[in-house]
Amino acid sequence: MGEPNGVVVRRPEDRPATWAMGSLFEHLVTAGESDGRLGVSLVTQPPGIATPLHRHTHEAEAFLVLEGRVSYRAGDDTHELDDGCFIYLPQSVPHAFRIRGTSPARFVAFTAPGGLMGLYDEVGIPAVERRLPGEDGQPPEVELPKWAEVGPRYGLEVVGPGIPE
Repeated sequence: MGEPNGVVVRRPEDRPATWAMGSLFEHLVTAGESDGRLGVSLVTQPPGIATPLHRHTHEAEAFLVLEGRVSYRAGDDTHELDDGCFIYLPQSVPHAFRIRGTSPARFVAFTAPGGLMGLYDEVGIPAVERRLPGEDGQPPEVELPKWAEVGPRYGLEVVGPGIPE
């Protein structure tokens, strides 16, 4: 919770959480709490989740993989990331990822400035529990059109296909 001096402390049970992309996004600090400077979320994504090749024109991103396997394309290079790996993506660098293996991946996602995480809240739905969504999640045919509508306002530009399986 935000304190009068601007300090933010989040206990696991108090993290605002969203289900989007079949995944769980738990907000650790939002743009509104950091004067727009930073957004940080703990993200859990199931195996097989993948993004198209895209870029963000408003912010840089970074990811610290806590557990799991992630193939991450950044520019022309693809990196295989697992527990403890970190990647930083400057603003406007085309990138895509795919969660590999048979277990969910968990990572800390950072954006600077911090507004990007609001996109997930707009296209997703509030998580009713701190777990991956099941049947109670939003079906792709409902969520995907929202990405096309809302994404451009956040500087999200799809520029190519994702990483193949």
